[in-house]
Amino acid sequence: MEPTVIPESQIRFCLYARKSSEGDERQAMSIDSQINEMTQMANRLGINIKEVRKESHSAKMSGKRPVFAQIIEDIRSNIFDGILTWAPDRLSRNAGDLGLLVDLMDQNKLVKIQTFSQSFINNPNEKFLLMILCSQAKLENDQKGLNVKRGIRNKCEMGWRPSMAPVGYITTELLMELKMLLLIQTEEV
Repeated sequence: MEPTVIPESQIRFCLYARKSSEGDERQAMSIDSQINEMTQMANRLGINIKEVRKESHSAKMSGKRPVFAQIIEDIRSNIFDGILTWAPDRLSRNAGDLGLLVDLMDQNKLVKIQTFSQSFINNPNEKFLLMILCSQAKLENDQKGLNVKRGIRNKCEMGWRPSMAPVGYITTELLMELKMLLLIQTEEV
């Protein structure tokens, strides 16, 4: 199917901002900063933002993000033709969601994905690049899990407790980096 050519000013974009998890306070400003940066860019480039949608869910597993799922349905229903987002990894860190996006491009329903630093349209090279970038995000997620397990095993081999001290003991924060010293707690908590 030949790609649909729609003038940039007529593409109906949904600005999608996502942070990894609901409880992650380190990313508290992340969604707002994504929206601010992308809105400024859209104004400079004359991009038509029809709606802004926010989500605080991990993209590690497919089908677990209700806002993203609704955007996919809205693209299928011709409400949006484009997605504006900070980076490809905001859209997908798994093969299932990535497949949905590429399928929508192949069906000429999703005309453009615009990120802060690049854009992706329905041509083989750009879809391939999108798939590489999102697959790289999946690889990073998978490697984090392996690295954490390796670190925990290493701490155990060194005689450190790889987690919180058991009930009745405390971990001294001052010496935690040198060695996990467990002190018998003398006072009741």
